[in-house]
Amino acid sequence: MFGTFKTLIIGANARAEENLRDQYSIELIDQKIREAQASLKAAKLTLASLMQRQRSEDRQIETLEGRITDLTGRAKEALTDDREDLVQEAARAIAEMENELTVRRETGNRLEGRVMQLRQSVEAANRRIVDLKQGAISARAIKREQGIQKRLNKTLGGGNAIDEAEELIANVINKDDPFEQSEILREIDTGLGHYNVADRLGDAGFGHKTRSTADDVLKRLQAK
Repeated sequence: MFGTFKTLIIGANARAEENLRDQYSIELIDQKIREAQASLKAAKLTLASLMQRQRSEDRQIETLEGRITDLTGRAKEALTDDREDLVQEAARAIAEMENELTVRRETGNRLEGRVMQLRQSVEAANRRIVDLKQGAISARAIKREQGIQKRLNKTLGGGNAIDEAEELIANVINKDDPFEQSEILREIDTGLGHYNVADRLGDAGFGHKTRSTADDVLKRLQAK
């Protein structure tokens, strides 16, 4: 029983979290974009630091190569003049600089590899953040449309103003016309009181007509 209760609690918490994430999805997207931008900024700073170190190593390498070339030339001149003492001193200095040059070149190569790798990562992250921003714009528009649709669904649902208005219009349209009803009643009363019998006999040519017709008017006009 305790296990079942625990499972129900976990399920309820998961649903609550899902509903919360859906409700505040736009805010969460914006926050994640800000976090990604902060990470990208830190990566850029690291890349800038590595590039600065690489350029410093390149300058040191260039300086060492120049010193070795210069000292080698001087040592050759000293060797020509049989200055063994100076030649040996120059040789020791050249050896130390060559060893330092080897280390700096290795460091430079390592820095170059790290710079290239980090640069690619920064470029990829930047592209993804641009895509995220575009996606956030689309998500915001869709969320706004969903909100409008939800409100519209509520408006178009049962028991609302639109239904009531449609019902009132139908009642007015389908309601009996009082004027037509009075005319029908008058016809009924006339028929019951035999008031129209003389009219029908006169129209048929028996006796004087009790009322003027369009044919009578037309005959008078033609006679004139």
